[in-house]
Amino acid sequence: MSVQVSTLVSYPIKGCAGTTTPTTEVTPTGLRHDRAWMVVDGDGVFRSQRNEPKLAVVRPSVVDGRLRVSAPDIEDLVLDVVPDGQRRPVRVHNWDGVGVDQGQAAADWFSEVLGEPSRLVGLPPEHVRPSTGEHEGLTGFADAHALLVTSLASLDGLNGRILDKGAEPVPMNRFRPNIVISGWPEPHTEDRVRRMAIGDAEFGYAKICVRCAVPMVDQATGRRAGPEPIRSLAQYRRDPGGGVTFGMKAVVLRPGTISVGDAVTVGRWADVSSFAGEPA
Repeated sequence: MSVQVSTLVSYPIKGCAGTTTPTTEVTPTGLRHDRAWMVVDGDGVFRSQRNEPKLAVVRPSVVDGRLRVSAPDIEDLVLDVVPDGQRRPVRVHNWDGVGVDQGQAAADWFSEVLGEPSRLVGLPPEHVRPSTGEHEGLTGFADAHALLVTSLASLDGLNGRILDKGAEPVPMNRFRPNIVISGWPEPHTEDRVRRMAIGDAEFGYAKICVRCAVPMVDQATGRRAGPEPIRSLAQYRRDPGGGVTFGMKAVVLRPGTISVGDAVTVGRWADVSSFAGEPA
């Protein structure tokens, strides 16, 4: 079987539902529109499914420079994007920056959906946020890196373990990847990739992805539905620094355009002598 892109997903608003696409531009900060906006509280701290699982059912789309958001039991909101306006201090984990406020209508809509004061901010034109790792790069409002890469083989391996426990398998959207790869026979092959080309873009490995509690959120309902997949991952994917791992974080080495069905060409693998395989 050829190794190729199975699925491409961008998440225009951090923490909200993803948008699948057959083809997309890759910018220096990741897939086009990925984490270009985020919802913040009154102190500018990002809202996340960690504490606001309801964000999963907020569905954004970007069409002709306008941002549409929909959610159950509330009328859709369509916004003219404010690319350059009032700045607000914002925080994502330990990163402090600024976001462009997207107006009162957006603030009112998200405050009603989440039941607490919220505002929507966008990336300002001057935004430059470096990311660290084995390869360094840039990112938008993502937690720390431009992209998350997973594979169908990894999900199949995990779900086999979950089924062995008599529990229900989980869909890939629990992990909120940007690029899903098919064709690798072994689970977690993505962990060993150090450089890869897709279409006319190139990506570099930053670090393995240590998971939080978000994979226990049902992305269709916006409700917590644990303990899977974290329970099963904890039995064979524990990170030495704590937590469990699934997928790898990548940076953009060369922007371009990529599509579902594109071949994945690995330019460099991890040195076998220094790679211990999947975490114990």
